[in-house]
Amino acid sequence: MSHTDTSSGSGHDADRLPPHTTPTWEVELLISGVAVFAMLQLPGWLDSQLFALVPRLGTDLAGVALPLYIYLKSAAVILAVTFSLHLLLRAHWIALVGMHSVYPDGVRWEKLRLGPVQREIEQRMQGSAADSIERADNRATVVFAIGVMLATRLLVISLQVVVIFALIMTGATLAGLHVDVFLLFSVCFAILMLLMWVARRLDRRLGASLRKGSTAHRLLGAVIRSYARSGIGRRSEVMALLVSHGNELLFNVSTVIAFTVLVVAMMFGLSSMKSPVQVGSYTLFPQSVDGSRMLRSAYYDDQRDPLHDPATPFVQSAVIDGPWLRLTVPYQPQHDATAIRTHCAAALKLPQGDARGDALLDCLAGMHAVSLDGQPLTSLHYDVGSDPRTDRPALLAMIDIRSLANGRHLLQVERTPTASTKRSSGGDDAYVIPIWR
Repeated sequence: MSHTDTSSGSGHDADRLPPHTTPTWEVELLISGVAVFAMLQLPGWLDSQLFALVPRLGTDLAGVALPLYIYLKSAAVILAVTFSLHLLLRAHWIALVGMHSVYPDGVRWEKLRLGPVQREIEQRMQGSAADSIERADNRATVVFAIGVMLATRLLVISLQVVVIFALIMTGATLAGLHVDVFLLFSVCFAILMLLMWVARRLDRRLGASLRKGSTAHRLLGAVIRSYARSGIGRRSEVMALLVSHGNELLFNVSTVIAFTVLVVAMMFGLSSMKSPVQVGSYTLFPQSVDGSRMLRSAYYDDQRDPLHDPATPFVQSAVIDGPWLRLTVPYQPQHDATAIRTHCAAALKLPQGDARGDALLDCLAGMHAVSLDGQPLTSLHYDVGSDPRTDRPALLAMIDIRSLANGRHLLQVERTPTASTKRSSGGDDAYVIPIWR
């Protein structure tokens, strides 16, 4: 920025940008102006993709999808916030440049109704016109750089998560092992981070005393170099510039706090999307009641939100006008897969083919027995189908209700017999769907 005193009354400098203006200001404005709208749309798109993907995944894959979603959404939110803030700061800078062009003699302090102490303080804080314009210019550029740097860091972490998990899955598949992939992934990722931290600590404490070319020096260099090339341990040039011209500890603490706040906000937002009733002053509304008195929109196809509602059994409507009740029981990999491995061992031993498929269907159907008004429907017949609104596989059954009396009735569908399902439902072992004729 120029340090020329604009209060000199010279109109020449007031009609153009100061010579030290950040040379990238036009590109910054272009990028922020174009990208801010895309970044504001991206978090919602990621939410939709998560809700569409998680019901298709088993426990291991779903456990990795959640942190990946948090990293990607945090990057999108950081870019959206910093681009918006950058546009605001650039607008402030443009306003300063324009106003000092209109009033080249600067602030007329003697005409302001200020006491001598306040005037002295404000004059010292504001400085010359060139100083205030330079501060506004530099502030906008730094915010732009920090946002891009933090978002890039999160994208690199997301890529590393995908690569590490893919390697673990490939190794487990080739070895024919069935392991807790999410736990193994967490352990591997923690070990990688710990090794990087140890290598850095050793370098700061003992690096200067190691003889160049020695085994210890070459080993430490190889470890640090491998992390740097993978993008894990390498500081970006933007980060190096920032911390070298400021307080590194303060910058690191601020970054950790910002990421923590973002993660908490992401989790709260995800929880509120799953259970909107948690947001608001509903503490006195009866939340936990007998299942027969709970009318969940997810139980009725004409009311449910296929994207956000859980994959529970549902019928076509709360009021059934026709002679047939269509029951759809979506397949839930996180619950049903475990139950199949536990209770359908005989079917799993059969060779691939129709016989194995029929045996698995019969076993899975047996886990979802149905009763109407307390009477088991022993003649119920399940077929393999799909949920047409989500394209996810499901069991389909048509129930003849022509002889059903008018009024309220209760349809019960048993849950898969897994401990996690029972805990999540508060101990209930069946979905209870009220219907009317």
